[in-house]
Amino acid sequence: MTWQDTQAKKAEAIVRQVGQWIQAQRNHFQPSDIETKSLNALVSYVDREAEEQLIKGLQTLLPGSGVLGEEGGAQWVEDGYNWIIDPLDGTTNFMHDLPPYAVSVALMEGVDLIWAAVYELGQSNLYTAIRGKGAWLDDQRLDILQGPIMEDSLVATGFPYYDFEALSSYLDVLQSCFKGSRGVRRFGSAATDLSWVAEGRFQAFFEHGLAPWDVAAGILLVREAGGEVTTFHQKAENDFQLIHARQIVAGNPSAQATLYSWTQNAFTT
Repeated sequence: MTWQDTQAKKAEAIVRQVGQWIQAQRNHFQPSDIETKSLNALVSYVDREAEEQLIKGLQTLLPGSGVLGEEGGAQWVEDGYNWIIDPLDGTTNFMHDLPPYAVSVALMEGVDLIWAAVYELGQSNLYTAIRGKGAWLDDQRLDILQGPIMEDSLVATGFPYYDFEALSSYLDVLQSCFKGSRGVRRFGSAATDLSWVAEGRFQAFFEHGLAPWDVAAGILLVREAGGEVTTFHQKAENDFQLIHARQIVAGNPSAQATLYSWTQNAFTT
């Protein structure tokens, strides 16, 4: 079965439904529901059950498709269709009842991202994108092609919380952002950060140590809104390489180019 644009609305509905279920769980979530996967990497039944719901709904929508999910859903189909799922990006925020946190889903065909959705639950905003056809916040078309230069920009990032080997290089880039932009913000959800770049709330974003499910949907959102997305050193050959690069620089074309020059200087290949 092939993916058709008409299926996008059905996929959006699945993402919305799971997001609403997550919000309902927040009302009676308890600290005892939290488990630790590794240093500062937390998980709960909400993450696991949300991923199960997403996989069931999306694979029913597109039979034969594979999955790469944060909470263990793994059944990759080589050269086929694959869903890349973060059922709850910003789990630590969710556990502390501190938005933002989001459902993030992307669909990849071969090595190309072709559809994406990020449902930011704090403000109940659904961001979607279709390859070659644009990005939207609900029904509003997003366009950051002519976004402001870095001096007039807000930069988003994520602070290292388990991988500290590149901390000095990260701090070098952060210092450049402090001196060369209007400010830096850290919200704890990469999917949301990238969605807000696509919307134009932020003008640029960088982070290292990210997994494919953290960035896949956001990459397509930024690109389809007119922005640029690279690694710290170069443009990736394809989307598959980009989502696995574990580092990202995204933004409107002007601000991204400046931020990219700072990461190139600070980080070694």
